[in-house]
Amino acid sequence: MLNKRVVNRAVGALIILCLSVASLDAQRPASRKPALSAEITSALARISAASMQGHLSFIASDLLEGRNTPSPGLDLAASYIAAQMRRAGLEPAGDDGYFQTARWLLAERDMDNFEIKIQSGGETVSVAKNHVSLLSSGVLDLTNAPVFKLDYKQMAASNSIPPELIAGRVIVTEIPDFRREVGPRRGELLQAQRRFLDRMHDLKAVFVVSFDRVNPVGSGAGQGRLIDPENRVANFATSSPPFVTVHAPAAIKLYDAMPTGATQTNMTVKLPDFRERPVMLRNVAGLLRGSDAALKDTCVLVTAHYDHIGARPQEGDGIYNGANDDGSGTVAVIEIAAALATMKQRPRRSILFVLFFGEEKGLLGSRYYGRHPIFPIEKTVADINLEQVGRTDSDEGPQVGTASLTGFDYSDVGAIIKEAGSLTGVRVYKHERNSDAYFGRSDNQALADQGVPAHTLCVAFSYPDYHGVGDHWEKIDYANMEKVARMVALASVMIANNQQEPKWNEAHPRAARYLKAWQQRRAP
Repeated sequence: MLNKRVVNRAVGALIILCLSVASLDAQRPASRKPALSAEITSALARISAASMQGHLSFIASDLLEGRNTPSPGLDLAASYIAAQMRRAGLEPAGDDGYFQTARWLLAERDMDNFEIKIQSGGETVSVAKNHVSLLSSGVLDLTNAPVFKLDYKQMAASNSIPPELIAGRVIVTEIPDFRREVGPRRGELLQAQRRFLDRMHDLKAVFVVSFDRVNPVGSGAGQGRLIDPENRVANFATSSPPFVTVHAPAAIKLYDAMPTGATQTNMTVKLPDFRERPVMLRNVAGLLRGSDAALKDTCVLVTAHYDHIGARPQEGDGIYNGANDDGSGTVAVIEIAAALATMKQRPRRSILFVLFFGEEKGLLGSRYYGRHPIFPIEKTVADINLEQVGRTDSDEGPQVGTASLTGFDYSDVGAIIKEAGSLTGVRVYKHERNSDAYFGRSDNQALADQGVPAHTLCVAFSYPDYHGVGDHWEKIDYANMEKVARMVALASVMIANNQQEPKWNEAHPRAARYLKAWQQRRAP
């Protein structure tokens, strides 16, 4: 293995050689090819695989319990990120130091008044609250409701069931838990579950109970429902009947004894209402102030989300550490920020580094930022969002030395990053199937909706352990992530140093809505 110092010198020499040619082109007004100094090359060389491994071994550790939004683990991660920004010498850019605070509410079901009681023949089973997983909304109060047993594997047969047999009844069945799956199978099971519940709603079932033979422990009422006071939904009504998974062995025994179809079993159900309590959620933001008097009040965003999906009660490992999704993007942003902060000659535009909360709950932190931007949106020229940049063991085969961009040709940003990749040894390409399909599945979407040319860069769109408990920091390809982070750092400097800002592609039909939003922002 070559000495790392020798490798860095070789990389630096290559970049300087390439950029000596680029510097001639940079004198042309329309060119985006920058003349980068040895100082920039030195800054890129500071981005270290070992450093990112050190950060990620904490961010994705069991101590942080999967960084659910909200949770103590998420707060620990935010404090760690802020400490790294402080250490790097970035300016605090939030309303509370490095924190941009959002004061929301968390609605949690009052499980002290929860009840499920199953009566079959002369036997009665009461299900304890720690033996259920109640993830749906809705308040319910049923006494001795009749039960209908349905074979979920033959759910298509439900189309032939007369509605009067289902209406007003509790439906009992066995629905596979999509959360145990990874890859395409996970999505398939989720969609099948939604179709089934919608069908039960159409047939006027009042409640659906699924029995789980695999996991004897339930998650209770789950993680609650976040409420944004600025965009409050009046209630939690859905188009599906309330749905619960029961894990209690005694209840499963009664279920097994029931005949398929209408039964002599009755069920008493009390699903209590929700209680609200205040929670404080935080984006973390640090600023590298620009050096140009005319451009320093404009900015380039470099972003990622630092939350994941938390932990669930289950046998064995129940912590969803989220090392690649999106611990990898988080620590890459930290590392890029620290490296660029060492430059004595700062980029012409400002670069704002933001780590978002709540991406896994629906792009919550980035949408909050979009409504409360630290830099005015019309002064924000681009967003490079990082997601899943650590794992190279893609389901499509190894992805070493490559990266892809969502909405690759929606704007000029794709070409700029591709150019940065050619200078740092990373092949940046448009994934023909996923580039457009994944555009709306990460935090770039929230910024694009505001009109900002915003894209997400990733290495592997899908990989083993996606949203699984096995997504651990030891599985990251840190050497490859070092290359990718250097490329993103270079691309952000290229945008920041260019007089001409990136534009949406007017010829691309899928970019039209974002171009319109941008034009409306810029309208006098």
